[in-house]
Amino acid sequence: MNAETKIRNDLSAYWMPFTANRQFKDNPRMIASAEGMYYTTTDGRKVMDGTAGLWCVNAGHRAPRITEAVQRQVEELDYAPAFQMGHPKAFELASRLADLAPGKLNHVFFTNSGSESVETALKIALAYHKARGEAGRTRLIGREKGYHGVNFGGISVGGLVNNRRAFGTLLGGVDHLPHTHDIARNGFTRGQPEHGAELADELERMVALHGAETIAAVIVEPMAGSAGVILPPKGYLQKLREITRKHGILLIFDEVITAYGRLGRAFGADYYGVEPDLITTAKGLTNGVIPMGAVLASEEIHDAFMTGPDHMIELFHGYTYSGNPVACAAALAALDTYREEELFERAASLEDYWADALFSLRDKPGVIDIRAVGLVGAVELEPFADTPTKRAFDTYLRAWDKGVHLRTTGDTIAMSPPLIIEKSEIDQLVGTLGEALDA
Repeated sequence: MNAETKIRNDLSAYWMPFTANRQFKDNPRMIASAEGMYYTTTDGRKVMDGTAGLWCVNAGHRAPRITEAVQRQVEELDYAPAFQMGHPKAFELASRLADLAPGKLNHVFFTNSGSESVETALKIALAYHKARGEAGRTRLIGREKGYHGVNFGGISVGGLVNNRRAFGTLLGGVDHLPHTHDIARNGFTRGQPEHGAELADELERMVALHGAETIAAVIVEPMAGSAGVILPPKGYLQKLREITRKHGILLIFDEVITAYGRLGRAFGADYYGVEPDLITTAKGLTNGVIPMGAVLASEEIHDAFMTGPDHMIELFHGYTYSGNPVACAAALAALDTYREEELFERAASLEDYWADALFSLRDKPGVIDIRAVGLVGAVELEPFADTPTKRAFDTYLRAWDKGVHLRTTGDTIAMSPPLIIEKSEIDQLVGTLGEALDA
């Protein structure tokens, strides 16, 4: 390329994900750098990150241990194939995650994203039953309003209509439990809702309809994040565990959002006291620095594959970048940061203060519900009759102009700040949202 060649940068080439591309490119919100709790825009404004990136920057931006670990790893070993060979950090990270995981979830399969973690967990569930001689267990059950990434398996078991409607026929043999979002009975509840545990009994109806011998797995988020921070009713997850265990069905927790401290514990399974058979993770695993995901599997599931001749591949599945050395280095440093800075404990200690702040918005214009758990929360707004989602998006834009980045999902404002947030910054974040709602 000679010096006179001009590089076109009118923003048109980049087709942005989950974005109103035309609106954005007409008035772009561009980030130049980040540190701690704050972004700096290309025009020099400081903007508080009220969503930890996309639910992932739990230790704050440019966490020193993670930055240094990535720099060292690139110089030492940038890539190693994951098939039929390995490198030490992948095994070290798997051991660390197995120690951190609840109960007997002591085996780890590495992926590159939450979507890939879900696909991996679904495939493991199907292959597990086949390995045990129950090949007829092929049905998968998700939940309305569930979000499990954007690959075909994930949108098939997922229950967000807009993520599904444009993509034709999805996986067959999939059913959905009813969602637990019930403002009429549970609006403005502090903590877990009182009503709705009985919705788990719908799984028994599906067993009666399809036959337990046809159902491989149920996948749910312990707390439904992308649908608008929908908390499980008291006893709901326990009922799902009881029913799945009774019928030999695997229970998968999608913890892409809830793992690594978001609820003040290592996993949502710990917070709610329910041990599933598989856990999917990503996001906070590397603090968002490098794409990486992981599926945690129980010993029983793992060992079911470890049969037959030793030289044969047990599971025909994996990715070019599974256990990438640089990602492993980032994840190990993230785990060190979480432990040494006691960020899980910090999130737990701030839970009540966070909830108090959010619930102070109860009487703001348009607010119809508020939900909070750990360091995640949602303010649901009454939609405009003729333009659903616009009320929340307009509020988001006003907050951005006032120096706070939030996230919208439908007509719900979602917040999930880095776990390093101070009480004064909680006040700033929630106060700015309040101003945006008043405007």
